[in-house]
Amino acid sequence: MLKTEDSMSKNTITIASRLTIGLMFLAAPLGAYAQQARWVDPANDLANLPTTGGLLTRTGDAQIISFRNIPAMAATRTIEAGDYTLELPFRPVNFADFQYEVDGMQYSLDQFMIHNDIAGLLVLKDGENVLERYGLGNDEDSLWVSFSMAKSVVSMLTGAAIKDGYIGSVDDMVTDYLPQMKGSAYDQVSIRNVLQMASGVQWNEDYTDPNSDVASSPGNLVDLFQFLGAKERVAAPGEKFNYNTGETNLAGAILRAAIGNNLSTYLTHKIWGPFGMESDATWQTHGVGNGELGGCCINATLRDFGRLGLFAMGGGVLADGTEVLPANWMQESTQPSKGSSQYGYLWWLEADGIYRASGIFGQGIYINPANNLVVVALSAWRTAQGAEYAAHRDAVFRAFDEAL
Repeated sequence: MLKTEDSMSKNTITIASRLTIGLMFLAAPLGAYAQQARWVDPANDLANLPTTGGLLTRTGDAQIISFRNIPAMAATRTIEAGDYTLELPFRPVNFADFQYEVDGMQYSLDQFMIHNDIAGLLVLKDGENVLERYGLGNDEDSLWVSFSMAKSVVSMLTGAAIKDGYIGSVDDMVTDYLPQMKGSAYDQVSIRNVLQMASGVQWNEDYTDPNSDVASSPGNLVDLFQFLGAKERVAAPGEKFNYNTGETNLAGAILRAAIGNNLSTYLTHKIWGPFGMESDATWQTHGVGNGELGGCCINATLRDFGRLGLFAMGGGVLADGTEVLPANWMQESTQPSKGSSQYGYLWWLEADGIYRASGIFGQGIYINPANNLVVVALSAWRTAQGAEYAAHRDAVFRAFDEAL
């Protein structure tokens, strides 16, 4: 039975829940893994910033240093925390007997930390912090790159812009806000189509192909408009799902055009400060003077990624009752689209109302409103995507859900 320990009295209190994962298999020994726990001293990061290769191709220590030092390596804008901090009461659960199963084998939490190269793992149950662990040299003050988890933030900010009257509805056309896309394949593509990654415009998201669109698309926003504008239509809008980071950068540009301001500023004033984030964060831009990357790269602490999960799970309502998002926005955002039963408005969907913000190399915010549970994993997988890594991540998320 899992237990929680009162951090003041140190008295052990039994939680009315029980691990339901069977123990019919022995846990695999650590020797079953080829790798050892990775660790890089953050005190030496700035002296060892990588100067060659790209963010998606760096390995070893260079990968870890890059993922937690984006602001030192690329143009970013600050997302400011406010005077108020949403407390996450610390009620640690004893996970010594925690196990999860992959392919008929049982694994421990320590094994997960090593196998999936975990930089930070946070479990919030009923708004309380029941588990917080770090690896790779990270701690509670480390900023870590979100990769595509930023897409889900753009989804929420789009909802805020609709509530504020900057955007009429998700059925408005892309060209209503970006007239420079008129005459391209984005004619007659709606904001809804873009949020559901179903524009019907050609795009190749292969991270292993140096000639793919995601690898070769220009960083400058003006050049990106031209790059996307030259793409061909391969399906009718709204019909076919095709994962497209370039298009979510376009979603960020739509939002920026609609609000007449930077996404970092809007996020600061709508969510980051009012909801009570603990630390300043940053958001990578398309370059100095350009807009933020709608598809990538918010750099924040583990706890603040957890608070983003709480904000989403609560429907975008602040502690004082202020509704930042339209009343039904999160419900609408997490409904399956015509093109994919697993994707909503820039959220990945699972059964039973569970949804996730997800980024390459193992970034994830798992949200189960029915269980009042948020789990955050920040990672440095050895590859951008990987079925084995994903199997362990998904199994751990489910095991936490069953255990709590």
